[in-house]
Amino acid sequence: LIGATTENPSFEVISPLLSRCRVITLEALGEDDLTRLVERALADKDLGLGRLDLALDADARAHLIRIADGDARALLNNLEIAARLAVEPGGPGETASEGTGAVGAEGEGNLASRRIPLAAVEQALQHKALGYDKDGEQHYNIISAFHKSMRGSDPDAALYWLARMLEAGEDPLYVARRMVRFASEDVGNADPYALRMAVSAMEAFRFIGRPEGELCLAQAAVYLACAPKSAGIYKAYKRAREAVRKEGNLPVPLHIRNAPTGLMRKLGYGKGYKYAHDYKEGYVAQEYLPDKLVGSVYYFPTERGYEKQLKQRLERWRRLREGSKNR
Repeated sequence: LIGATTENPSFEVISPLLSRCRVITLEALGEDDLTRLVERALADKDLGLGRLDLALDADARAHLIRIADGDARALLNNLEIAARLAVEPGGPGETASEGTGAVGAEGEGNLASRRIPLAAVEQALQHKALGYDKDGEQHYNIISAFHKSMRGSDPDAALYWLARMLEAGEDPLYVARRMVRFASEDVGNADPYALRMAVSAMEAFRFIGRPEGELCLAQAAVYLACAPKSAGIYKAYKRAREAVRKEGNLPVPLHIRNAPTGLMRKLGYGKGYKYAHDYKEGYVAQEYLPDKLVGSVYYFPTERGYEKQLKQRLERWRRLREGSKNR
């Protein structure tokens, strides 16, 4: 028994049958695989388009592969349509050498070598190729525009740049990872739910894929753009990292060291440690930084969103700590 399905077998195949079968997952074809298929189709004179003596422009090939999205059947169908358009009289194809000719119903003829340009592929797909180089300047410019649009609280611009990237063939998970980073760098604790939203959108896309999963990314982008902003966590971690690099490996204060053995207890490990849960409101004034860094402050919450509550709480705790020092 051999069965094939585009659905998740865990949901669509009954468990007694599933337990007696070996499940083999067929992954989408990669760019290199699709490139080889295109080259084979253009060269094969018996089963492919070899008799038409066609050359495929590099940008046309890239567009075909991007739109196919791992589907070999879609790739070959689109290539065949583009090839027919390229060899039609007055079509977008151009001869590589002088000469004209006609192509019959079976695709034969004396036509000189022709190109399949990007225009023929666009006409075949009815899908215009967007200028976008995933390894070039345009890639970095557009992801920067996307990030800055969310930071600037403009959901409309964020959606536009998101669509530009996805329509041009950008890896959706790359975009999702950038949004996860943004949730901590530019929203932070002003809205702690933002990070959860970004991670959920990434996992949702992994679960349902394209094109439906793109809507999950759009939802997250709008949420992040509309969320209150704070770079407090980003700046706090940067300050803490600079302190580590400047001061090196400072010793952990004895009173907050773990003391699992008698020898460690004799050496003073854990001596004088105050267990916060034994005190009112679960807080007790106590030093946790190395002696050389006592009094250092790295995190400065803003007055925006949930971080405003954190700021009030921290200010109160810091006042209590200062008061305990003056006793």
